[in-house]
Amino acid sequence: MDVLHSGFDGLKFTIGTDIPPELRSRLAEAKAEAVKTNRNTVVDIGGVSFAVRRTGGSAFSVTTGTYGAEWYFLDPENRPANNPGVTVDFAAFLLATGGLQAAQDHFESCMTALGIAYVDTQLRVSRVDFAVDILAPWFAPDREAPVLPPGTRVHEYERAGDNVTHCTGARVTGLRAGAVAARQLAIYDKRTQVFETNKLGWFKIWNEVRDKQGKPPLDFTDHDQSLIWRFELRMGSKQLRNRWEIRSWVDLDAMVGDAYAEFFEKVRYCEANSDSNRSRWPKHTIWQVVEDVMAKDLRSMRSGVVPEDVKTANRDAHKRMLDMQILGLLVSRAAAEGGITSEEVGPFIKRHMAILRSMSSVHSKPIEERLAKAMRRYQFQ
Repeated sequence: MDVLHSGFDGLKFTIGTDIPPELRSRLAEAKAEAVKTNRNTVVDIGGVSFAVRRTGGSAFSVTTGTYGAEWYFLDPENRPANNPGVTVDFAAFLLATGGLQAAQDHFESCMTALGIAYVDTQLRVSRVDFAVDILAPWFAPDREAPVLPPGTRVHEYERAGDNVTHCTGARVTGLRAGAVAARQLAIYDKRTQVFETNKLGWFKIWNEVRDKQGKPPLDFTDHDQSLIWRFELRMGSKQLRNRWEIRSWVDLDAMVGDAYAEFFEKVRYCEANSDSNRSRWPKHTIWQVVEDVMAKDLRSMRSGVVPEDVKTANRDAHKRMLDMQILGLLVSRAAAEGGITSEEVGPFIKRHMAILRSMSSVHSKPIEERLAKAMRRYQFQ
């Protein structure tokens, strides 16, 4: 099992901002020209070339190429409420050759050239994919092998990229488990996909790795000797934003390794056997390779802390502080009553709770309004 490539393969951001009026006019003119000529209109903006498509509905669909990104700009004059004005989906070859740093550099240079103002709090990471390519001609995906959280769906497909749920051919060339909005594992014949999509640059990437390994180049016309399986681990907004609170470039660099470490805790590709308890199945040797490679690659991108755990700890500490304050006030109130002994403090607190409930019911502001105001004050971010 030779690992021929590992790295980020997909990355999508949304930005909650609008494009400026002058950029909207420029894109509208370019789109009208693209509709007229039925081909992309290339415009130079701030020293960067952008190809504007004729498609996109009322929005603007723009590309900066195979080593750039796909950009989608909503029309600020017709933007639905709460929809991000800018979406950027980075190209796989940009990530494969330059990693996250190249993506961030491209993003910042394009946003500057376009004159789009934003702050980090407006950024949202909506998709991250990490891929490991392994030369393993002997391997074939087994739909029984993934051990997944309850309710996770598994799909087989005959052709890499097909969205069918059942294999109709004799040979399964791919397997997909989970939902991309949360966690998804995709295993597929990357060599075949390269031929089908004509993205032959991957042959160059793989053979350069072979050269560094001191091994001869692969003959990709020989299917049985050059079968490369891609293990692609995808995460969407339910994991990145809701679970890990990864929003900005800084968050991504600090915590995406933690998110993927948890991915391997929840999803495993195993050696299927007769044991009815799937949790006891051993990891497949090829899955161990994938896990080891990703642990090494993402070692520096871990904080070791789950944001939700921090929020829970902060909230629990605050509740304990409030409880101590309430207790102190009630003891002080008992002392102010006069003549109460230490044995009578407990019954006094019980009686006083009833008085406080009565006072709350006749308060000038309804309890719903007061509670909502207090809840807004105790939002732990």
